[in-house]
Amino acid sequence: MSIEERKGPVAPKDPTKKRPYFYIMQDKQIFAAPQPDGRGIQFIFEDMGRLPDSAKLQGNVTDEEILNLLPTAEGFRKLVHSIGVCVTEESGKEEVNFVLQMYGQNQGDPATIVSKRFLADGSEQIIDLAEIDWCDTDKVVGQIRFEFDKARVQAIADVCLYLNDGFEAPEQITDSAVDFASDAYKEMIERSVMQKGNLERLHKVTEKAKNGEDVTLSFIGGSITQGAGAIPIHEKSYARIYADAFEEKYANGGKVNLIKAGVGGTPSELGMIRFERDILRDGKEKPDLIVIEFAVNDEGDETKGVCYESLVRKCLALPWKPAVVLLFAVFSYDWNLQDRLGPVGERYDLPMVSVLDAVSPQFTCKPGEGRVISKKQFFYDIYHPSNLGHQVMCDCLMKMTAEADAQTEFEKEDDLLGRTPAIGADFEKVYLLDRKDISSATIEEGSFTGTDNILQMVEMDSEVVPVAQFPNNWHYDGESDDPKPFCMKISCTKLLLVMKDSGENIFGTAEVYVDGRKVLDADPLVNGWTHCNPLIILNGAEVAMHEVEIRMAKGHEHKKFTILGFGVVL
Repeated sequence: MSIEERKGPVAPKDPTKKRPYFYIMQDKQIFAAPQPDGRGIQFIFEDMGRLPDSAKLQGNVTDEEILNLLPTAEGFRKLVHSIGVCVTEESGKEEVNFVLQMYGQNQGDPATIVSKRFLADGSEQIIDLAEIDWCDTDKVVGQIRFEFDKARVQAIADVCLYLNDGFEAPEQITDSAVDFASDAYKEMIERSVMQKGNLERLHKVTEKAKNGEDVTLSFIGGSITQGAGAIPIHEKSYARIYADAFEEKYANGGKVNLIKAGVGGTPSELGMIRFERDILRDGKEKPDLIVIEFAVNDEGDETKGVCYESLVRKCLALPWKPAVVLLFAVFSYDWNLQDRLGPVGERYDLPMVSVLDAVSPQFTCKPGEGRVISKKQFFYDIYHPSNLGHQVMCDCLMKMTAEADAQTEFEKEDDLLGRTPAIGADFEKVYLLDRKDISSATIEEGSFTGTDNILQMVEMDSEVVPVAQFPNNWHYDGESDDPKPFCMKISCTKLLLVMKDSGENIFGTAEVYVDGRKVLDADPLVNGWTHCNPLIILNGAEVAMHEVEIRMAKGHEHKKFTILGFGVVL
């Protein structure tokens, strides 16, 4: 018998010693959102400081050198030897294409795309960066994508970065499961009751449901209310699971309807303009409950709270007297604007729910010594809650709802709108003017005759397929040598322009004039992504006829620009 014939099973080679590594994603739930081509993609953006924050949250990284190297393309290549990716889909039969994409120095520059296609069966895939042909124009780590051949696939993803020689990684920590039934969890949720206020209106909502009547629960806010971080977004957002929990606990044969109107990256300055369209559905809906969530979106509000209070008063002015609850979400660095906006709730005796008060005090505690849920578990990224985080937000709202349901005696409600505003209410009567209805204005479109169909997309209500925001717009396509200005005459006290921001340099700056005076250079590239941007262009005190002119800036005649609409105050 030859040596070869005598051989039995070959012993495996000694495993290659793993390099130091840390996670930027761990047990992250992903969902293949439907795309126009039939595929499903989970996008995870890592630019604008998000990648170092992912390393801090998921990988326990505190080394400043590592954190400073991560965001730039040059630093990333110096630091990272290889990428470990693990995707687990329930059947183990779906294939996934993992993509890490760099962004270039300028818009349109070529940039490196690192990708690998594999079976989503839970096995780790290693991508050696030494094998990548890098572009000289790479600037920053831009985004990560998980691309599936079909939509609606759900999976769990881990992504870790293996480090080059000379770098050390911290110990990677695995969190214990959150015990939702524990006394510590209940105490954490109880801390969210920032102010009960007058709970009579909310009590009436639970009574209506228990009496077998239909109720409508509505939510307006930013990306957290949209459901960002929830997987899948249409089933696991805090608004959706709150509606489900409310129905299970209080409904007695009636229907619980959900209106979810969160728009990512936008403040109450836009929320007050779209309120009638997105919450009241142009008079077709009369919500019983309105939850307002702008506490992490309003830092850029030009009015520092006046728009927020104006929105609150819009809700309180509705003749059927819906319950109004102020919800204060939180970012991973334990921040929100409840100190600025809380006085509004105090002025009108409104229930206020603070997620910051609930979760932030226990984040610094050790397991077994007071910590209920870690930041890594609560946050999907530095801004948005994970599924666990959305569940916590739901439970905070349900706690306030239970307080209202249990209460039987209430103070008599006076004329809330007769109270002096806490901050201001100058925009309380704002309404949206867009191409759908221009009856209150005289408009000459000039060269702004087109309609832009590439708009910010948002998952509304319980839908997974996003819908375009502000589709009734005025668009200039950049094709005229002598573009004519957009002109409008309108009677009002105050006026806001809602413009489209873009990340494409085919868009250019427009000059905005009111009554012949230039008031604004409207640059759609400042924010760097496609979204809706409200800007005050007139802030008067008395009703008067005004003339508005929007023209392309010199040198931008062959660039595009989109007017999404206007917020008008009489």
